[in-house]
Amino acid sequence: MKSRSLIFSFLAAFAVAVPAQAQELKFAFQGTLNSLDPYNLNETFHLGFQGNIYEGLIRRGADLAIEPSLATSWEVIEPTRWRFHLRKGVKFHNGNAFNADDVIFSATRVRAEGSDLKTRIAGDTQVKKVDDYTVDFVTTKPNPILHVEWSTWYIMDKEWAEANNAVSPQNVGGSEENYATRHANGTGPFVLVSHESGVKTVAAKNDAWWDNGNRDSNVTKVTFTPVGSDATRVAALLSGQVDMAYPVPVQDQKRVDSNSGTRMLIGPELRTIFLGMDQHSDELLHSSVKGSNPFKDKRVREAFYRAIDIEAIKKKVMRGLSEPSALMISPKLTNISSGRFQRLAYDPAKSKQLLADAGYAGGFEVGMDCPNDRYVNDEAICQATVSMLAKVGIKVNLLAQPKAKYFPKVLAPNLDVSFYLLGWTPGSLDSWNVLYNLHGCPRVADGAPIWNKADRNKISSGKFNLGGYCNEEVDALSAKVLSETDAGTRDQLIESAFAKTIGDIAYIPLHQQALAWGVRSGVTLKQRADNQFKWRFVNIK
Repeated sequence: MKSRSLIFSFLAAFAVAVPAQAQELKFAFQGTLNSLDPYNLNETFHLGFQGNIYEGLIRRGADLAIEPSLATSWEVIEPTRWRFHLRKGVKFHNGNAFNADDVIFSATRVRAEGSDLKTRIAGDTQVKKVDDYTVDFVTTKPNPILHVEWSTWYIMDKEWAEANNAVSPQNVGGSEENYATRHANGTGPFVLVSHESGVKTVAAKNDAWWDNGNRDSNVTKVTFTPVGSDATRVAALLSGQVDMAYPVPVQDQKRVDSNSGTRMLIGPELRTIFLGMDQHSDELLHSSVKGSNPFKDKRVREAFYRAIDIEAIKKKVMRGLSEPSALMISPKLTNISSGRFQRLAYDPAKSKQLLADAGYAGGFEVGMDCPNDRYVNDEAICQATVSMLAKVGIKVNLLAQPKAKYFPKVLAPNLDVSFYLLGWTPGSLDSWNVLYNLHGCPRVADGAPIWNKADRNKISSGKFNLGGYCNEEVDALSAKVLSETDAGTRDQLIESAFAKTIGDIAYIPLHQQALAWGVRSGVTLKQRADNQFKWRFVNIK
């Protein structure tokens, strides 16, 4: 009864809204947009939404190919010096002119304490102004992929940030806000009109956008409404109250596709869903085991891995819309030969034996953190994991929360996490991103690993390595991957690095999930494999 009233309340809210017009796009997503600060959260929906308002020096097209954006061209003028030529005549939404000062300011801000996107530019990279429309990036070593992640490093207006006391980024793990939390001033194809966090965000076409001549869209207004309830979100789509909704849960996809006014867009996603474990703390924060950390023992990590029936998750939870993986990156993004790495077999009996060998014959309790509105069937995957681990003697105390609470908790400096589920799409579409962010020893630049939780905000390498996995050999290989310019040698280094992380059981990879977008008839759009929704490709009849 409660869920039905929620559906009616949601539909009623739309019924009193401005009547739908051919050029207005209304869409719903399962999660909220908690901040408009473009450096607040390194998460796909946050970055994708911001990318309709802000722009980077480069952008990616519908096929994810790199295209010029605020930079018209670039070249490597020395092995360690890249030169970017900036686009002239570009205006921020408030009318300020875009120039090199904004690029240098943004390079400093994105690497400042509190930023969740520090890895976009290495801490030792120098950013030098050549003239008002030319900027050099000077690295300590050759870097063939310097710019590939810059489609989500958005350029901010230096004057606007300084005038509004928004020079420092908003920390995702903190409660302090700045002007950029609730306001935006980009150069992109859409301008922010209003933002009510957790309620509604409205944007309008930027008639002064520099690339309006190539805009493949007739949308003049966009209204985003966060809808956490699957039933409510699907009902809004089926009734025509929204033009697009995602994700559509697997159990509702047939209904959406068979409905005369809607259709499903199903496609492969590059995101890997995985389980992580605290492998560093001397004692887990959330466990019945006192005075030691079971996850430091590889046998325990293997026991957890072998207790997971990934085929059951694929069949019963994901309804076939997932691809089990042994890698922490989509096979589509590597040249590693198919079959080179295999998942550890599901084997509850061996799992129990491994636990006994490690001294936990009676099992133990451990807390698990899980989002319930971020990934496809995320909470259901966690619930299945809880059930599977119970069969080998592990009692998991699940804490499933909306991403608005989940991310600040697991990304906070104190790392309040012992066992968790997370998803990762490398922004660069390259293996180095995964090795550096998820497997790198937590450290500042090339310094010693940081294990003092008070220093976590300073981390560059291993920023999203929440479990503290650390293998110096992997770090050395990762550094070579970053600077190697020969493609064949680089692929060998990548394969060697993954061989070590898989051998260590650094994580428990689960699968690459499928994209599941529901679209109203008469709406055309382009579904990108990185799950970023770009409004400049939407047309409404």
